[in-house]
Amino acid sequence: MISAYPACFFKDDSGYYVVFPDLCYLATCAPSLEEGLSAAIDCLAGYLYSCRQKGEAIPEPSPMQALQPEAIAGEMELQAADAFINMVAVDVDEYARVHFEKSVKKTLTIPVWMNKAALKRGLNFSQVLQEALTERLRS
Repeated sequence: MISAYPACFFKDDSGYYVVFPDLCYLATCAPSLEEGLSAAIDCLAGYLYSCRQKGEAIPEPSPMQALQPEAIAGEMELQAADAFINMVAVDVDEYARVHFEKSVKKTLTIPVWMNKAALKRGLNFSQVLQEALTERLRS
């Protein structure tokens, strides 16, 4: 299912800032418009995916004509002169499969005694490593 939200694009000397007012002013930036569009898709997909994972409510998108770039620029301390609004759309499930949930193969080395003990207990090495990394990354 495609999710689409209006985003405000602001140009300045360093590139483009992209702001999603409906999503607590979620923002990203990039040096070019093309990269800004790509970053906006990634940002939107990541935010919506995270909300779904946490069971958080996702606000409905506003109509594009309801957004006022000048007001948003003032809130974000950006220049509104070259601002424009564009819809950013993404299939969050497909994006997540490719970018967030895709597994990569890793080779690792453990002591022989640890390997034997883990095999004897029927442990899944990938699952144990993922759980340990998840715990370590949270701290």
